[in-house]
Formats: sequence, structure tokens, C-alpha cells
Amino acid sequence: MSRAPASTLTVRQVRQIGGEISVPGDKSLSHRAVLFSALADGTTVIDGFLPGEDCVCTMRALQAMGCVIEVESKTRLIVHGTDGKLRPPLEPLDCGNSGTAMRLMAGVLAGQPFSSRLIGDASLSSRPMKRIVDPLVKMGAKIKGKGDKHTAPLEIEGGPLIGIDYTMPVASAQLKSCLLLAGLFAQGTTSVTEKTPSRDHTERLLAYFHAPPVIDLKPDGKGKTVRVRGGSRLHGRDFTVPGDFSSAAFWIAGAAALPGSDLTITKLGLNGTRTGLLSVLLRMGAHIHETISDSSCEPYGTVRVYGRKLRGTKISGAEIANVIDELPIIAVIGALAEGPTEIRDAKELRVKETDRIAAMATNLRAFGITVDEHDDGMTVHGGAALKGAKVGSFGDHRIAMACAILGLFAKGETTIEETGCIATSYPTFEQDLRKVAQFQETGFAAMLSGNR
Repeated sequence: MSRAPASTLTVRQVRQIGGEISVPGDKSLSHRAVLFSALADGTTVIDGFLPGEDCVCTMRALQAMGCVIEVESKTRLIVHGTDGKLRPPLEPLDCGNSGTAMRLMAGVLAGQPFSSRLIGDASLSSRPMKRIVDPLVKMGAKIKGKGDKHTAPLEIEGGPLIGIDYTMPVASAQLKSCLLLAGLFAQGTTSVTEKTPSRDHTERLLAYFHAPPVIDLKPDGKGKTVRVRGGSRLHGRDFTVPGDFSSAAFWIAGAAALPGSDLTITKLGLNGTRTGLLSVLLRMGAHIHETISDSSCEPYGTVRVYGRKLRGTKISGAEIANVIDELPIIAVIGALAEGPTEIRDAKELRVKETDRIAAMATNLRAFGITVDEHDDGMTVHGGAALKGAKVGSFGDHRIAMACAILGLFAKGETTIEETGCIATSYPTFEQDLRKVAQFQETGFAAMLSGNR
């Protein structure tokens, strides 16, 4: 692997993926931990914070609204809570590339007694925000974006809100979190019903910061209603962010598909709403051992992966919500497995950092893989002989990392262009690749140590 001046990443074929690593802190939890700490009273120490660009945007936005945050180190923050009383920002709040930052912040700002403006980069500014704007308007918020899709910038005139009962049209943890946060500042109770379970970090953290929501599970166990009472106060409490499962997914998937590999990942977040990839891989024939060490708030522990030949599978329906971030790497694993792997009901991928369905189909074909693209997913035909390729990241961190893993299985050299986007979620991706990749060419491996 090597780094070229124009933010490119070059990889070669490996013999196996192995060793022991831990990955940076969970991105979703880092966003929420600093946000909840800022809204709480008292002081919270956050350990394991992800210093990626996305999470730093959330931290800086809160600082711009009067929250005092001491950065003791890149991964350790001391947050002095505002008790929910933020100050008007002097400038627009820049969310960078982060949809999580924009959507969660919008929920908070809708209930603040001042006006604000949320902006983002070109990619974020093309992503639809209508799904949060519509229910927030029902709560009484004055919020609007550009055009029918309400893309950024979002103009928010904060003020009094009224709790609503809302059934989500799609499984979206960001939408659910946005409305629950707005509900803290609303009069009455806000109820959010999801038909398909989505990640539950916000519900867990509400309880952890002493404002537990009321949760009613559906009789069939396939959905739930979450209720928060307006005026509920959050109380500061120290929090340790476990390793990000979505970051570990690249190593887990790569090791699982390469016979002879033996990889251990420690201090890893193992929230059941995030680990759907493990079920997919087990169904494909993977050998994975999972151990949970602690589950007081967010469960975490160790995952050990043994490589073997995998077989294709189908991912669709309710399963999609719990693997939505992992679908690019699942497409890669489909290319490495025997037989077809079909991904359906994943239209949400069309409106991520890029159109991930089109982007992955384009890049997989460059490696010599046959792909059938569908409106809501793709079918990847595995088993082809892979050749190194030169592909683009499309400005999407998960596309870049997924293709880097695929390059470890391809004959020759693979170059991924425009990989600066990886820093938004996994700043140490290249260093961890050096730790776990055992390259076939010893000269190439030796070159890594001189390229830091």
C-alpha cells in the first residue's frame, strides 16, 4: 500500500489478513455522545471519541453555540453541559459531509429560541432533508431547505414545538433521533413509531443520560414506538465510546473471505442493531466467534474471524436496515463468494454520500466482476478471476474502503483515487491496513514501513 500526493491509495494482493487490532471509536455514538453531553447539565468526560471530520463538525457546531468542550486529546473530550440552553451561532453551522450531524442538529435547533443555518459540502448539500423537515414542521418548527427535497442549506427559525405521534415511512435512525431530540424541547409527548427496527443508540443514550424514553415493542417484535416527554432533562455522565462496527466491517469481511486468515478485533461495539453483517457472513458460511464483555449501555467485546471460502446469499427486507452502512463491503464479499449475491430493498443507498448502488456497480465491473444493477440494489456474480483496477471513490469513504479490501484479492495493483474522504469516518484506515495485511510480495510489504 502507498500514498500518492493526490490522495490515492494503492494496494496489492495479500496472502491473508490476520493479527489483532482495535478500531477507532464508533462514529454514530461519537456524534450522539458529544451532542447529549452538550445538552445535559454538569460535566461529561468522553473517552474513545472518533476524531474524524464528521464528528469534529458536530463538536465545532456545539462549541459555536456556547458549549465549552475541552479537547484533552484527539479521543478524549471534557464537555461542560449547557442544560439544553444553547446560544445563537454567529455564523452558519458547517456539517461538512455528515448527514448525521445535520439531521440530529436540526432536531435540536428547531426547539431553540433563535435562528440558525445548517450548511454542508457539495455532497451533503445534494442529499434530501425532506424526511426530517416534514415531521419537524408538523411539530411547529419553521424550517426549510432548497427545492422540493429541502436540500441544504437548512434555514431554521427556532421556537416552541408541540409533540406529535409520527410513524416513520422508512427505517432511519437519523430521522428517529432527530424527532426524539426535538421532542425533548416540545410541549407534551413525542412518539415515534418504526415499522422496521433501526439502530437504537439514541434510545440507549437517553436512558444513560437519565431521561429514559418509554418504549413499546410491537407484538410481532418487528417494530416499536419510542416516546419522550417534553422538558425531560439530561444529566452529564462519563461515557466510553466502543470501536465502530462499521469500520471493523471491512476487516471482518475481508478476513472471513480469505482462507487461512485469523483476525481478532477487540473493544468493538456489538450493539445488535449494528451487527447484521455477522448474520449475513454466517449465512454465507463464515467462521466467526463473538464475545460480549460489557453491555451496561452499549454492548462491546471481541470478534475473532477465521477465513474460509464463502457462498453467495440474498440480503433484503427487514435485514437491510441493520446492514445499510455495510452494503458496499457486502457487495465486495459477494464478488469473492461462489455464486450470486443479491441485494434488494436498498433504495436508500441511492441517496447516501453518493449513489452507492451505481458507484459500486461501476467499480466492481472495473475489477472484472459481472454486476446486474437494480433500482433498489444489485446482483453480484461471484467467482470471477479478479484483476487490479484503477477506480474512483466517488467522494464516499465507504466506497473507497470497500474497494481497497477488494484490491487485496486482485492480481496486480489496485489504485483508489480521491481517498481523502476516508478521514471522515476512519482516519487510521491505512495504518490498520498495514497491521492486518500480509502481502504476497515481501518487497511491497517492506515499502509500507517507509511510507508513513
